Amino acid sequence: MQQNKYMKWFAVGATIGMLLILLGGALVTKTDSGLGCGRHWPGCNGQLIPTVITKEVVIEFSHRLVTGAVSFFILGLTIWTWRRLGHIREVKFLGFLAMFFLIAQALIGAAQVLWGQGDFILALHFGISLISFAAVLLLTLIVFEVDKKFDADNVRIGTALKWHTIGITIYSYLVVYTGALVRHTDASLVCPDWPFCYNEDPFRLPDNMHEWVQMGHRFAVLLFFVWIAYITWIAVKNYKNQPVIYWGWVIAFILVVLQIIAGLFVVSTRLNLIVSLFHSLFITLLFGLLCYMILLVSRSEYSKRKND
Repeated sequence: MQQNKYMKWFAVGATIGMLLILLGGALVTKTDSGLGCGRHWPGCNGQLIPTVITKEVVIEFSHRLVTGAVSFFILGLTIWTWRRLGHIREVKFLGFLAMFFLIAQALIGAAQVLWGQGDFILALHFGISLISFAAVLLLTLIVFEVDKKFDADNVRIGTALKWHTIGITIYSYLVVYTGALVRHTDASLVCPDWPFCYNEDPFRLPDNMHEWVQMGHRFAVLLFFVWIAYITWIAVKNYKNQPVIYWGWVIAFILVVLQIIAGLFVVSTRLNLIVSLFHSLFITLLFGLLCYMILLVSRSEYSKRKND
């Protein structure tokens, strides 16, 4: 029991650390600090430890340090859960995903520093980090499930909710990508108004690529909101007797509303840094939650096949 307690604390630490990596990467992007250490990696401006300190150096170098430290944390969590909880069906796969995509995002970041990348490639960076975060989050939830504090093993998910869950999770990745593309193409403030690009002429089509990127993202978010609202309605109506499903989708709806509000304030505050980081935080938590709902779908299907 004591070992389970330590594992829980370690898992929570790894999850928080992975969240810091994601927000740190967002901070690097939003403050244009990606070249704070010049074209040098893993060193900084030709030194192992930088001696000339600027705001950009502090942000970029701190992000690298956090990524390095948390990587060992996640490796430790992966090994620990493999050894102690390897009998649980999802554990080894999630551990592999966490490490693989953590390394992938670090390599993309290094490639950007050393050689530069196109905007459409850079937009993948945040999404790849998201997959690693989701895997670590799911491992942490599995660690907490061992004590049976909540019943997530005996879920029963109908066909309609199953396909909606899979569809919305895949679609959420597209929404994330379009949002990252907005930032990397410098299209964040190309539209001065919200929800339309120009509220006085709401039916005006975008004039250039930047407006298309921005309004494409807003349209993707609108569809995302409507879809999650519909799924939440299904869950509230039909899954009151399964609290994990019921509350999971209620929380998902709350997070997508917060995400939209944050997006509104990103525009109205002209890219306020704190608001922008909350914008990244809400979509990170929402994507992690959607991946957990996918895990529950997988368990439901496995249980059905076993009972047939």
